[in-house]
Amino acid sequence: MHTNKTLSEKFYEVLKHEGIVTIITWGKGEPHIVNEWNSYLVVAEDERILIPAGLMHKTEENININNKIKMALGSKNVVGFDNYQGTGFVVEGTARFFDSGFEYEMMKDKFSFLTRVLEITVTSAKQML
Repeated sequence: MHTNKTLSEKFYEVLKHEGIVTIITWGKGEPHIVNEWNSYLVVAEDERILIPAGLMHKTEENININNKIKMALGSKNVVGFDNYQGTGFVVEGTARFFDSGFEYEMMKDKFSFLTRVLEITVTSAKQML
């Protein structure tokens, strides 16, 4: 399915279960937080994470200033380290928004509410639990 090992099999397992995703951006001033659902994340073949954006205006404003992004996600239904019930990840990377093209159309078919797609190019994905 994927050749790059940035995203582990445990990461993909977490995405199979619903949970909240917290996306953190910062431009000038305070960090900004927006939430999404695990089930809304689509991982492209090259491990870019695609997220439907209906609003996310402050997120986009921040990314236009500073394209770095941090994201936290998890599920209590996936066993983590030391048989711990639940696991999560902190993802870091760069981000951009787009509103046209093949991937936009594919995402629009899945999530009719989107106006843009938030694309995250992952630089690290660290399992936390």
